[in-house]
Amino acid sequence: MSVLELDRPKATRPDGEGSLQVKLDPNEKIGNAKVFAVYGKGGIGKSTTSSNLSAALSLLGKRVLQIGCDPKHDSTFTLTKKLMPTVIDVLETVDFHHEELRPEDFCFTGFNGVMCIEAGGPPAGTGCGGYVVGQTVKLLKQHHLLEDTDVVIFDVLGDVVCGGFAAPLQHAERAVVVAANDFDSIFAMNRIVAAIKAKSKNYEVRMAGVIANRSAATDEIDRFNAATGLKRLAHFPDLDEIRRSRLKKCTVFEMDSTPALEAVKLEYMRLAAQLYAGTDALDAMPMKDRDIFEFLGFE
Repeated sequence: MSVLELDRPKATRPDGEGSLQVKLDPNEKIGNAKVFAVYGKGGIGKSTTSSNLSAALSLLGKRVLQIGCDPKHDSTFTLTKKLMPTVIDVLETVDFHHEELRPEDFCFTGFNGVMCIEAGGPPAGTGCGGYVVGQTVKLLKQHHLLEDTDVVIFDVLGDVVCGGFAAPLQHAERAVVVAANDFDSIFAMNRIVAAIKAKSKNYEVRMAGVIANRSAATDEIDRFNAATGLKRLAHFPDLDEIRRSRLKKCTVFEMDSTPALEAVKLEYMRLAAQLYAGTDALDAMPMKDRDIFEFLGFE
């Protein structure tokens, strides 16, 4: 049986106006771990940010699980040094009989003990990526992989354009958005904030804040934050060492030390400690598309 043919629980009430979303099975909650969902415009550096954040949390002594939610399955390769098979690929080999799988078939250990899973997704144009996330969490519960986990990080693909890609928000305590100091990524962030606000009606997820990435300055991000009720959690510059760490298939913590890279490492450690200690639940108010178009940019 295909994962796309399984019965799907329907939402009893909508998450937001016009929302069509598979509702979380109350029996498949993640549990006691702190759960973060990382969003942002496609190509903005979410996987690099997520993996280095996972590494930093592990260096703080936390037991970390990172779940990549992209069919490209490239979220965790800087932690594991290679592309991992996806949950959907592995389930397909056993005709979706999860009881025939072992944890080591789909969960791999990366840098400093970080557990790495690539959820994958259905073939293009054939199904809902959000449903795949739900099946992944169900599999983790069935194999008791969440019982000894302190932190779960969902690294979510690209821009939020449908309820399916917002599925990790059903599990998360806090959502963070990765954005550069430019029009396109801030415009995408505004739509992500709207998705999170819609989810917060029925689920516990709230905005934690914004991670400025690949940017020398943060003036446009800070201006947007002030107008919408967000705040900046961290700032990572457009540093060549960070780019090269991905080419070398490693975290920034494994790169040769330079003064600039040491500052980046410290910023990741500070961010990890801040998120784990707990952040305020931000009640951000997204702008209408036309309003943000007029708002961004210079006179």
